[in-house]
Amino acid sequence: MIDVVLPCLNEAPALPAVLTGLPAGFRAIVVDNGSTDGSAEVAERHGATVVQEPTRGFGAAAHAGLLAATADVVCFADADGSLDLAELPRVAFPVRDGAADLVLGRRRPTSAAAWPLHGRVANAVLAHRLRRAAGLPLRDLGPMRAAPREALRALDLRDRRFGYPLEMVLRAGAAGWRVTEVDVSYGPRAAGTRSKVTGSVRGTARAVRDMSRLLAGAR
Repeated sequence: MIDVVLPCLNEAPALPAVLTGLPAGFRAIVVDNGSTDGSAEVAERHGATVVQEPTRGFGAAAHAGLLAATADVVCFADADGSLDLAELPRVAFPVRDGAADLVLGRRRPTSAAAWPLHGRVANAVLAHRLRRAAGLPLRDLGPMRAAPREALRALDLRDRRFGYPLEMVLRAGAAGWRVTEVDVSYGPRAAGTRSKVTGSVRGTARAVRDMSRLLAGAR
């Protein structure tokens, strides 16, 4: 069994399709980060383990899911329907089989509407800075990723906001992990949901600010 951590804030419209799309051998841990739309109840009805994390922040939710996980390999993914969770084996199996320590899904948009321009530009800039700061050959800070649970917990990640995914990559690189990426599909999120990062210029700016702080410290 492989655990899949799904940080969640008001994703009720997306959750049924997201959770029924999990491939065999993968178990969902939905971390409710203060939803007001019944996301937790929807997740429970669809067989997910639900963890409540009252402290707001993507990193707070993601880390709570990591602490709740029990499988040897842990994946992370967005809960808004933008990712095809049927592709999780592509990301998780290299870790399971010992071929990599951290695998990120490099997003390949299925349509122009899937990834707004401001989100693509911000991601490209941050990935370029990451390559320079950490020497890792990555083109995307993809939200679908996988790593060994115990080793990931040992990284002692501290960021509890949007910088959490980047801190994971930076600390993994500094620890000598084998970090790689594979292509995954990236489509429009489910109707009735909104990305907390790329869905608005303001959200993207917050993420860039949090990540820039981490990159500055890595130099």
